[in-house]
Amino acid sequence: MAVELQAAQKSANLEDFDPPMKPKRNKFAIACATLASMTSILLGYDIGVMSGAIIYIRRDLHINDVQVEVLMGIINLYSLIGSFLAGRTSDWIGRRYTIVLAGGIFFIGAILMGFSTNYAFLMFGRFVAGVGVGYALMIAPVYTAEVSPTSSRGFLTSFPEVFINAGILLGYISNFAFSRLPQWLGWRLMLGVGIVPSILIALGVLAMPESPRWLVMRGRLGDARRVLQKISDSDQEAQQRLTDIKLATGIPESCNDEVVEVINKQKSGKGVWKEMFITATPAVRHIIVAVISIHFFQQSVGLDSVVLYSPTIFEKAGITSDNQKLLATVAVGFTKTIFILVATFLLDRFGRRPLLLTSYGGLIVSLFTLATCLTVIGHSDKRVKWAVVLSITTVLSSVASFSIGAGPIAWVYCTEVLPLRLRAQGAAMGVVVNRSICALISMTFLSLSKAITIGGAFFLYGTIATIGWIFFFIVIPETRGKTLEEMEASFGSFRAKPKPNDVAKGPNSDKDGNKKPIQS
Repeated sequence: MAVELQAAQKSANLEDFDPPMKPKRNKFAIACATLASMTSILLGYDIGVMSGAIIYIRRDLHINDVQVEVLMGIINLYSLIGSFLAGRTSDWIGRRYTIVLAGGIFFIGAILMGFSTNYAFLMFGRFVAGVGVGYALMIAPVYTAEVSPTSSRGFLTSFPEVFINAGILLGYISNFAFSRLPQWLGWRLMLGVGIVPSILIALGVLAMPESPRWLVMRGRLGDARRVLQKISDSDQEAQQRLTDIKLATGIPESCNDEVVEVINKQKSGKGVWKEMFITATPAVRHIIVAVISIHFFQQSVGLDSVVLYSPTIFEKAGITSDNQKLLATVAVGFTKTIFILVATFLLDRFGRRPLLLTSYGGLIVSLFTLATCLTVIGHSDKRVKWAVVLSITTVLSSVASFSIGAGPIAWVYCTEVLPLRLRAQGAAMGVVVNRSICALISMTFLSLSKAITIGGAFFLYGTIATIGWIFFFIVIPETRGKTLEEMEASFGSFRAKPKPNDVAKGPNSDKDGNKKPIQS
């Protein structure tokens, strides 16, 4: 009998040390995040398809290098209009219908580009498509972050970057598929096929619920409660999330649904820009610096140049056949897509900060190696086989390094660190920075390559990546495991290194790492 009691006690003691069971991934939240994030396919498809279509557009419309640069990069400037409008639009009509609007605008732009008869017509089509891209870029990460449970927010909010990469791959495949058609027809079909994802996105989004945070901002607590019960890992988490959102929006916890429906009409986002830039607290100022810097460095390392001008880079590396160049770009697309899928499963396991620093470390090595190889090839009179092979390898390693951290974390981090009252406009501001730098890089790559050689251009990008790594090491704190409403407390100091017990804290922990009681 004593032996049995000892065995039972030993078993109980061992159970005390067993790790807690991880909650199952919420299938409804995953479905919502997937549908919303598919909007990002629009940008990815445009980037991918233009990299190959430009070969035939240049020949068919007889345009020069400057016109090529403008055509390739101008959509990023046009997207600023959509991003500026999307913040206010999403607060006005809701996140869900803003996604539908993004798909509808891009649909019109794709039709215009497909029927373009000259350079001016094509530019107008890219203007319309660019506005749709701007809407999509801003709203997809915001909605995804707002419907994601805390336990899988990193996984789900990386979906927009996953679909950007999927869109790039689809664009590359479209290039290869239509490359054998007559020149005047091939590039028009490449661009016009973009209507297909926009239709599917607009239809799919109609099956999604509205963001619970937007519903609370509009005073619809009853609707918000029902959505939270579907997208949370437990009823307790749903109640806690609702309580946190009410606190963030200034709604008394004691208010019932009917009262808030009336009193919360003033929560429309007024004064947001003033709070971000004029009366900002140290925490908000730190958040804004983080949001701007993470988007700035994501684009200034020149990876969009690698994606947009990959046929040109492969040509410099010694590949001359159009089909071989387009096939090599498909390999770039596959590499980006595979590594972004890997990143989605690592974000909640290892955290944002370690992946970001690892990603920029890989970019530094890849970009400097690529720059060296292209410089050797450029100064050699005969084919240098090792440099050609290494150039192709480092193009692939650079996009892999980017996709493992720099790509997805820019969207994950920025949507989760912004407080609810600043989220829509703050995310729009991040997109503006992102697309502005992307436009600058993509519209100057050919001219920069002529001025300082293509190897020199990548030496410059590698230097920027090095500065970015140092900056992030100093400024960026870890955010894994915190609810969106707790995030602001992580900021206010530029000491990015977390305290020893920060990683162990759960989303509802007190300052000592102990669980806070769930308020009912």
